[in-house]
Amino acid sequence: MIIAVNKPSGPTSFDIIRKVKNITGEKKVGHAGTLDPFAEGLLVIGVSRESTRKLGAISRSEKDYIATLRLGISTDSGDRVGKVVESAEIPKLTDKDIKTVFSQLIGKQQQIPPMYSAKKVNGIRLYKLARMNIEIQREPIEIEISRLKLLDFSENDITFSVTCSKGTYIRQLGVDIAKSLGTVGHLISLLRTRVGDFLLDDAIQLKDIKQLCKFTEN
Repeated sequence: MIIAVNKPSGPTSFDIIRKVKNITGEKKVGHAGTLDPFAEGLLVIGVSRESTRKLGAISRSEKDYIATLRLGISTDSGDRVGKVVESAEIPKLTDKDIKTVFSQLIGKQQQIPPMYSAKKVNGIRLYKLARMNIEIQREPIEIEISRLKLLDFSENDITFSVTCSKGTYIRQLGVDIAKSLGTVGHLISLLRTRVGDFLLDDAIQLKDIKQLCKFTEN
């Protein structure tokens, strides 16, 4: 069974997997791509060995996000839960300035995974090293941004939607946008709304999984 779950902000994707295991009693549970702890939205979960085999193909699908970038302050994690490491002035920006930067970020490109990420290097997840204040060299990976749209803009906050390939770190994209605008920044919100054919609008709350499983069994 493949379940689309609406992950709340706070728990890690692995926390959600553990809860699904407890709810369903199924030992083999996996997901089609992690969400940062502070992020919320669509988490696609496979329950049972047969279902988890399908997750690889799902995880390679395009994904949609809505994010809000706060300019003028950067954090070590690139999001609101990190430690502030730098502040900078925010230049006077127009919608045109932002849209010009967005247009330059469309297409295939190389992105270096942030230290605060679940990516493994030599068998160790990067965030574990980051928490020990250890930074290592990371190889860039090829990603593709197929759509980047400005949704709202205030004095220091930019809200945008993005469609991207597997492996894209939206926190790093936020950092790159801020840099291209002549300042620094970090994400204060991140919502995943689509993974391939799975939509957030069709996702269920974690508390409803047990009832769903009972209905499916019947």
